[in-house]
Amino acid sequence: MPLALFALTLSAFAIGTTEFVIVGLIPTIAEQLNVSLPSAGLLVSLYALGVAIGAPVLTALTGKVPRKWLLIGLMALFTAGNLLAWQAPGYESLIVARILTGLAHGVFFSVGSTIATGLVAKEKAASAIAIMFSGLTVALVTGVPLGTWIGQVFGWRETFLVVSLLGLVAMVGSLLLIPGNLPKGAASTIREQLSVLTKKPLLLVYTKTALGYGGAFTAFTFLAPILQQVSGFSAGAVSLILLVYGVSVAIGNIWGGKLADKMGPLPALKLLFAGLALVLLALTFTAPHPVLAVLTVLVWGAFAFGNVPGLQVLVVKQAELHTPKAVDVASGLNIAAFNVGIALGSVVGGLVVEHLGLMHTPWIGALIVLLAYGLTHVSERHEALRLAACQA
Repeated sequence: MPLALFALTLSAFAIGTTEFVIVGLIPTIAEQLNVSLPSAGLLVSLYALGVAIGAPVLTALTGKVPRKWLLIGLMALFTAGNLLAWQAPGYESLIVARILTGLAHGVFFSVGSTIATGLVAKEKAASAIAIMFSGLTVALVTGVPLGTWIGQVFGWRETFLVVSLLGLVAMVGSLLLIPGNLPKGAASTIREQLSVLTKKPLLLVYTKTALGYGGAFTAFTFLAPILQQVSGFSAGAVSLILLVYGVSVAIGNIWGGKLADKMGPLPALKLLFAGLALVLLALTFTAPHPVLAVLTVLVWGAFAFGNVPGLQVLVVKQAELHTPKAVDVASGLNIAAFNVGIALGSVVGGLVVEHLGLMHTPWIGALIVLLAYGLTHVSERHEALRLAACQA
């Protein structure tokens, strides 16, 4: 695999840390800023909203910017957003910082996905995306538990200071490792960009993405309170459990990429969505039992991000087929769909916590993931009909 992929992975690590470390800090931030758990959970939703806006809009606007300098500029914006979070005087300014950081996130993964697939042979596309996204999973293994521990011991502000330093390292890595002759994004008109939203196969992918991650984050946003209030773990133990979760995610991400390369994206996604729904349902019953809760979280990690490579390679393939002049924009919209799902999932989770209670979030999340599973069957039928029509 090309060295440039590892520069992308380094940036993904920094971005993954700032996106997901907030999950472990929600109880701490809620207490220190004197806001409710659902209000603290909105910091997950609003970051995801920044990603959802930034991914398609800024990706389209930066199509003519050289890829290397675009990536460096994104990491500079990312670093600035985390420095603002470090110095945020209150809840409202922290919201602004999270949205700003999310804008950089969205463009990075949409452009990075198309760069990653362009660096390797077509049969290795899902594995290349899995390598780039492994930065997210390594962040879950190391960055999130460490950031959670820093926030609990030194204060949540110091967590964002450390993350801004990670952003600086990633920016230097992009400067040194990303080749300067990467092709610019394909020029496309506004009409061509908007045409992405008129293609049913692409809309199906975006909906599956949003539902899959919406269901997972209905419960994941409130995993730390569940582990502390229901399973009975201390705040320090939650950091260790997030480490276990991250290790499992890292394994699942690579496994998901290989599965998509071997089986094809759609069969792999059916398997992964079904497994994710079952694990979320199981957490409803295992959470009160500490050992079973940890084992469930371990299995959850294996399915949590395993569908990312399949979803990304699927959207790139469909875009090349239906909107060849707007592949970057199509990829960006899928990153937006991931984060629309995260935003809606965390909002739904907050409403569930407020009106029903913490332990209703896992089974409700499982029902949402099952909708993504059903749509994957629909996509398979449409693809079979398309292939049959091509052969006729």
